[in-house]
Amino acid sequence: MNSIVAPAVFTPSWHAELELAYARFGDCTRPVMRRHLGPLRVQKHLYAEGPQVCQHIIVHPPGGIAGGDRLDISARVEHNAWAQITSPGAAKWYRAGGPAYQQLDLQVAAGATLEWLPQETIVYSAAQAELTTTIDLEGDARLFYWDVVALGRPASGERFDLGHFQAHLDIRREGRLLWHERQRIVGADGLLDSPIGLDGNPVFATLLVTGEIDAELLERCRSLGHEVRGDLTQLPGLLVARCLASEALLARAWLIDLWRLLRPALLGREAMPPRIWNT
Repeated sequence: MNSIVAPAVFTPSWHAELELAYARFGDCTRPVMRRHLGPLRVQKHLYAEGPQVCQHIIVHPPGGIAGGDRLDISARVEHNAWAQITSPGAAKWYRAGGPAYQQLDLQVAAGATLEWLPQETIVYSAAQAELTTTIDLEGDARLFYWDVVALGRPASGERFDLGHFQAHLDIRREGRLLWHERQRIVGADGLLDSPIGLDGNPVFATLLVTGEIDAELLERCRSLGHEVRGDLTQLPGLLVARCLASEALLARAWLIDLWRLLRPALLGREAMPPRIWNT
């Protein structure tokens, strides 16, 4: 007797890897490693600010992350080099029947600078997004890091009612923990609307930059006129800025204006926004 075998369910998923490294040669920072596996790439490096700062744009051709996908990204900036890494548009995490993962590992050598300035992450309702980021700083390495997360798609009337968003972030200097954070937001969680949570705002953003600023600059940053609910905190060796917003564009505009104020003070260079942010 012939038995009926149920057809296999084909659930395509991507495993993508990207490994980057940068080194200083004379007065120029150059990419010395660009290894990729699967659908992760970097565009040709740019020198919009001159040879000292190497700008790279990470692209993910599939356009979004679905259940079963795994993205592994690593970057190392060697002694006295300066890398600025951004993205051409939002990272979209689609609704899925299983989790998708992103692992980000960043290493910055003594005397080096890394600016990690991606555009927003949009987490669709019923997505299962799990992100882990580890950043290791050596000696006097400098870091300017931000992330923007949008839950659901309010413009389309979609609330974050199903699925989950999970993010782990650790920053260490010479092995000593500077920042340790664990986030987990479940669809329809009471914290989405609670005054002690997101208070009805679908977007939240974080900026972390090494160094310390004076009270005058801190007050200038706090006085920026933006339609977000945000503030800054100066910790020993680390400045933290966070906001809640009704739209990702509002949060990103606030981060960019903070970057314009803080970059000259903490990194010693005037802010020159990458042209890709205007497209």
